[in-house]
Amino acid sequence: MQAAPSSNTADYMALVQRRRLYGGALLALFVLLMASGFNLAEARNAGGFLEGLHRIFDFPAEIFSEAFTNWRNLPGLVLKFLPSLLETLNIAAISTLVGGLLGMLLAFLSTRGLALWPALTPVFRRIMDIMRAVPEIVIALVLIFLLGVGPVPAMLAIAFHTTGALGKLFSEAAENVDLKPVEGLASVGANWLQRICFGVLPQVAPNWSSYALLRFEINIRASAILGFVGAGGIGYDLKTALQWGMGKYDQVVAIFALLFITIMIVDHISDRARARLVKGGQAL
Repeated sequence: MQAAPSSNTADYMALVQRRRLYGGALLALFVLLMASGFNLAEARNAGGFLEGLHRIFDFPAEIFSEAFTNWRNLPGLVLKFLPSLLETLNIAAISTLVGGLLGMLLAFLSTRGLALWPALTPVFRRIMDIMRAVPEIVIALVLIFLLGVGPVPAMLAIAFHTTGALGKLFSEAAENVDLKPVEGLASVGANWLQRICFGVLPQVAPNWSSYALLRFEINIRASAILGFVGAGGIGYDLKTALQWGMGKYDQVVAIFALLFITIMIVDHISDRARARLVKGGQAL
């Protein structure tokens, strides 16, 4: 009877040593990969990274110095690029709405205990994995080749990725619901859609809405980035201004300021909205 504590201690110490060994091996592998990747990038780079490190702020300084010189143009430039900003917000809003609706459908089809076809649950989960794995910019480049430049490829690309991301989050939230209301509805003859609408949706709606608002913030940034590949919005104007170089840097600063202010406002509003949804009306 007295040998049990020492045996447990030995097992615990062996487990700790094994975890430390695995952790050390992973850390060594990470350092090795980082070092080899840096050396490969340094070899393929036109100039040395360390040699040019002291000039890292030269380009931003050039941009802001020109914008400071032409500061009187900034208010007019902000108004000039406002329609492009609205286009970016529209792309983000529509893609979030479409991706959220499709994500809801995939979530219900892939949630254990709620799926309409339980045997196909792994299939729908793999579909969401694929949709999350492909970056928006890759999808946008393919769609631009097929559809041409404009906001439509950006909207479809972001909606595709959003469907997989929100579907995963929605499914995880749905797996934690109380199944008693669902079972009660099933006992009185409710079909699958009725069980979902009246037994599941009221429980997951606050968290799902919070996830959708957070995704909307992410999609604003994504739609601005996709403008660099010709997908419309304010990102396209930013790319054009940067390509022109000297003489257009005041436009670059105006676009950055417009994006920063917009994202800050959207973040603040969505934070308060998420607090109300999740905490039952108590905003931060």
